[in-house]
This record gives sequence, structure tokens and C-alpha cells, in this order.
Amino acid sequence: MGEWKAQISVRVPQALRIEMEQFAARERRTLGNFGELLIEWAFEQLKAAGSTERLLKFALKPRTKGQS
Repeated sequence: MGEWKAQISVRVPQALRIEMEQFAARERRTLGNFGELLIEWAFEQLKAAGSTERLLKFALKPRTKGQS
């Protein structure tokens, strides 16, 4: 059988939700599946960094035009 999953609820600004839905659609994923993927990845990054302060300190900078 599959893995048991627990449901969580997160409040985000509506603009963020719309943008996430667009990304999910491009990836051919549901918003729930996309959110699960992001949460799992982000939590692994947080564990590696050791704290939210360290994680945010070394966050990637947004791409600018001309970068590939």
C-alpha cells in the first residue's frame, strides 16, 4: 500500500497561490502535489542549514535578465 499522508493547511497571499497554481500547471501537477514537493525540498534545505536564519542568509538570488 501507499504511504500515509497527513493534511496540513497553509494561509498564503492570494497572489502567491495564483502564481503557484500557474507553476504547478506548467509542471503538470496538482497544487497539492506541487506544494508537497516544495515543502519536502524546503525542509531538507532547512535541516542542512540548521536554522531558518542560516537558510535565509544563503538563499539564492532571483535571476536577472540575461542569465540562463
